[in-house]
Amino acid sequence: MEYREDKVLYNKEICSGIWELKISGDFKGEPGQFYMLRAWENEPLLSRPISIYSIDEEGISFLYKIVGKGTEILKKLQKGNEIKLTGPLGNGFSLDKIKGKVALVAGGIGIAPMYYLAQKLNLCEIHLYGGFKDESYSTEKFSPYVKKVLIATESGEEGEKGYITDYVDVDNYDVVISCGPEIMMNKLVSKCKEKDVTIYVSMEKHMACGVGACLVCTCKTNDGYKRACKEGPVFLGEELRE
Repeated sequence: MEYREDKVLYNKEICSGIWELKISGDFKGEPGQFYMLRAWENEPLLSRPISIYSIDEEGISFLYKIVGKGTEILKKLQKGNEIKLTGPLGNGFSLDKIKGKVALVAGGIGIAPMYYLAQKLNLCEIHLYGGFKDESYSTEKFSPYVKKVLIATESGEEGEKGYITDYVDVDNYDVVISCGPEIMMNKLVSKCKEKDVTIYVSMEKHMACGVGACLVCTCKTNDGYKRACKEGPVFLGEELRE
């Protein structure tokens, strides 16, 4: 893969362990696609796949969670530092197939691709459901694009107490779109299948190459195994098998 080198506009912690990184330049990409990022030479060996959070005239933004050596390096980037990235990669959401009343259901850092998607669904009525452990983040940025926001936290410190899936009545929607832990998305897929509601899921899989060569990110589907980085990360819920 060919990597381009661009400069950091800002890199800030928006809540504990969650950072927003913006890189200057002219970038392309659809909601649900991702870029591979690296701010190091040899170690770690692998770049980090991160979903597009937003794209505007200044550059591209990413929302990421500190989970290991790679993201620990990313959080040290400052304005003006150079970073290498390549993309857009993967298949995103089919915007022309998403119509009517739409529920965006995000779990934790799964909220990242939902923000860019909300910006692009101009003709839909959008409701955002955000599930977090203790503290929500990023949800306030959705206000220009969504009609309703509901937050649930496992601790009950903010919003409703419990799991966000308990607060989504899929009967009320034409389309449900989800990104987050697989257990959350599996529950939503089951509910939507029972009610014959279309659901799209964006799979959060560990990836190594980002281009479909290594098979690390395979998902079990009705048509055999598919790669989240190549055929996905967005899939129709009815395609997937647990």
